Amino acid sequence: MNASPPQSRFFALIPSAGHGSRAGGDGPKQYRAVAGKPMVEHTLAAFAGVARLAATLVVVAPGDTTMPPGASYSIAECGGSTRAATVLNGLQALRAQGAGEADWVLVHDAARCLITAALVDKLIDACAGDAVGGLLAHPLADTLKMEEGGRVTATLPREAKWLAQTPQMFRLGLLVQALQAAGDQVTDEAGAVEALGHKPLLVPGGAQNFKVTYPDDFALADAVLRSRQ
Repeated sequence: MNASPPQSRFFALIPSAGHGSRAGGDGPKQYRAVAGKPMVEHTLAAFAGVARLAATLVVVAPGDTTMPPGASYSIAECGGSTRAATVLNGLQALRAQGAGEADWVLVHDAARCLITAALVDKLIDACAGDAVGGLLAHPLADTLKMEEGGRVTATLPREAKWLAQTPQMFRLGLLVQALQAAGDQVTDEAGAVEALGHKPLLVPGGAQNFKVTYPDDFALADAVLRSRQ
């Protein structure tokens, strides 16, 4: 009798090698305190609550000794000069640790510290049986403007437009192929997969799963996290 193929596993990959220049302040934003501890620790606490994950890998810049060790994740000092390079290097590190081409990888921004284990599980439930994979996203509610020189040049219809969030979940082999083909300028994994002709699944995430990017975002994230406590 033929042995049944091994069941696909789920891995989390947290790129955490950026400098966060738009956030202001000293040092990388993922280490700035939010609700009493570094932002990235809130992110990792959520993933620690997802029982189906085989492993979580945090990718930091070479020489970064700020990221504290933890029982629920491992650290790889292989961050690149761009997000895409960091993710691709992290995928190679997961391969070296035993992840297979058909295993699922959930790539999540370290700065989306309001993610919850329930949202991660929701994404896994929606995508585990999908042929492509998908991402958390939020339908656009605001009117969208195009700008040139500080003035509006056009108003775009908001219908059928979504704000991409993370995690973004794809099989390791497909994601490596997509990122290698797309190059360093791609800003999210779904965009690279789309460039290969695939259509990722949109899974509603929620307004609170925003990326802490600008100085005002820290106060909002702090308030939400403290309200959860």
